[in-house]
Amino acid sequence: MTPAIVTLRRGGTPLLVSLPHIGQHIPGEMQAAFLPSALQVEDTDWFLDRLYDFVPELGAGLILPQYSRYVIDLNRPSDNAPMYPGVNNTALVPTTSFTGDALYRDSMEPDAAEIERRIADYWRPYHEALGAELARLRGEHGYAILFDGHSIKSELPWLFPGRLPELNLGTVDGTSCAHSLRDRLVTVLGSQTRFSQVVDGRFKGGHITRHYGRPQEGVHTLQLEKCWSCYMEETPPFTWNATRAALLQPLLRELLQAALSWSPA
Repeated sequence: MTPAIVTLRRGGTPLLVSLPHIGQHIPGEMQAAFLPSALQVEDTDWFLDRLYDFVPELGAGLILPQYSRYVIDLNRPSDNAPMYPGVNNTALVPTTSFTGDALYRDSMEPDAAEIERRIADYWRPYHEALGAELARLRGEHGYAILFDGHSIKSELPWLFPGRLPELNLGTVDGTSCAHSLRDRLVTVLGSQTRFSQVVDGRFKGGHITRHYGRPQEGVHTLQLEKCWSCYMEETPPFTWNATRAALLQPLLRELLQAALSWSPA
């Protein structure tokens, strides 16, 4: 059975949580082009649906894809402009992994026509659903908040030097949401010492945060990139670490509750 491209679970509050990189599915007709190592979809944002399983309890909405970022990266613009100029990036349709290794067999990388097909078949439906839901929330509540959840291995030399802080809040240098909303989440992060954290550091926010964040129009977006080490094992076989996750989930809940308790002045 072919999985749905996007699953939207509507909430009754202005908050929508997006987890654009949890998908693991690669369509059967594409698989022969990929190297066997790529079919393990290592760069998935593993277990985030489990980590954020409390979101419905808060009355917030949730939007989820089913297809892997190796098919197409929903957090890249459709024109494939790099998110972070001057450093290594992965593309809209990635041809390398986060370690810089090839994803495709020789001469089997997708051509321009295939990329356009994937935009139409996978990228556009997700963004149409996301944009429509944000418009609905803004119409119903007067504003909308999009919390874009991500996770990544804590050390990836091809992408960044050293080790990432464990929690990385991105607001595109304070432009993707109201300053007062940003300040609330910054206060929550700063009030704890268990996890290292940074605001608008290496990960300031990807395409979703940048494109939909229009605070002057009532749509406020934030991205939280967290290290796998906060809640899972970082080496294969990737497994959930219940002890670590139990320490992280209350903080994530507090962050989302802080967003829910906020309203525009």
